[in-house]
Amino acid sequence: MGGVMKGRVRGFFEKHRNVIEEMIVEITGRLVAAPTVNAGKDRMKEFPYIKVPGQEKMAADVVAEYLKRWGIPFAVHEGAPMRTNIFGNLGTGGPVLMMGCHLDVVPAGEGWKTDPFKMVRQGSRLVGRGVLDNKGPMAASLVAAWMLKESGAKLSGTFQVAGIASEEFREADEMDPGLEYLLANGLLKPDMAVIPDIGENMKRIDIAEKGRAVYRVTTHGKQAHGSTPERGINAVNMMARVITAIESLELPHTVHPVLGSPSLNLGIVKGGDAANIVPNKCEEVLDVRYVPGQTEEGLRQLLESVALTAIQPYCTEPDVGVEVKSEGATIPHSIPADHALVKAVQASVKESLGFVPEPFGIGGGTFAKAFNLAGIPSVGFGPGADDQFHVLDENIEVEELVQFSLVAALIACDLLR
Repeated sequence: MGGVMKGRVRGFFEKHRNVIEEMIVEITGRLVAAPTVNAGKDRMKEFPYIKVPGQEKMAADVVAEYLKRWGIPFAVHEGAPMRTNIFGNLGTGGPVLMMGCHLDVVPAGEGWKTDPFKMVRQGSRLVGRGVLDNKGPMAASLVAAWMLKESGAKLSGTFQVAGIASEEFREADEMDPGLEYLLANGLLKPDMAVIPDIGENMKRIDIAEKGRAVYRVTTHGKQAHGSTPERGINAVNMMARVITAIESLELPHTVHPVLGSPSLNLGIVKGGDAANIVPNKCEEVLDVRYVPGQTEEGLRQLLESVALTAIQPYCTEPDVGVEVKSEGATIPHSIPADHALVKAVQASVKESLGFVPEPFGIGGGTFAKAFNLAGIPSVGFGPGADDQFHVLDENIEVEELVQFSLVAALIACDLLR
């Protein structure tokens, strides 16, 4: 049955290829023109065209317009005012296969050659904020649903296209109005999901993602006048020793077959108030991407032990020392390389494009992690180059979006037969 449906969909695709391309370009342009910039509330004055960070309602309204036009039922849920999530559902019952995209984008930044929120076509490419991350894939996923409907493919289950809020940024004290809200309230329950948010030109499938832990390291010294530094204990000098020690630290681990080894990045260093004051406090913030077998607390204890050893020469008074605090973590995840979802993606790509995408793991995080940790098998897979995320003049090949729409539809035929 799956082969018959695939043949029907491929035939429809070839017959209507030009229309499909036009639709994808049109929808992508309209989504880009909805400037759903997600950044901190303290930056809102930089973006006078939105009232709240993200304001995904603007993009969700565009999605809803097309779903209405095509007669595809949909549901809308807001985790906060104007932080809108939308799901189009083609078919009924289970299993449910979801194509999950996010509707928010990062700020455009200065230096674009074109208006970042007025998509332009330059030869074979689309240029604009979100054409890759993640509005072009959103448009292609929508057109995949249209293609399945118009081709007459009979699905045994539901093909769900989701536009989800709040992927790019969240305040530290903010309840996530997107995926966290949806999962916590039982509003989103796919049986499996494809997250087209990794680039890799459809040549690789993200089946594993490292855990991420953030640590704040604080050295405590003793303040004194800058003219008499011998009366104080310089917390910045203490931190310099800590930084050197951590830089040479090998994090104990077992190399993961997909994720490889952990990584550690020093992202922030802050210390001192004035040149003529011996600083009594200095902070650094570390980002650790870790692999199975490691834990957030185990890594914290290791960092603390290394830091304490490094500053030992300074610890001549009771209140002088160092502390390492965890500021949150997500755990690593993976699904088997021979999972049915992975095999369906590989088969559909081979049929359409002539190659087999290879499974791999990433250090970053996508919606796939949250789904997998919730017990919903998910992979990252999609069009575009991975060097086009969060950059000036973000662009993507039109043909990749067109091909992805076909691949997405064929994956549905495989898994919902």
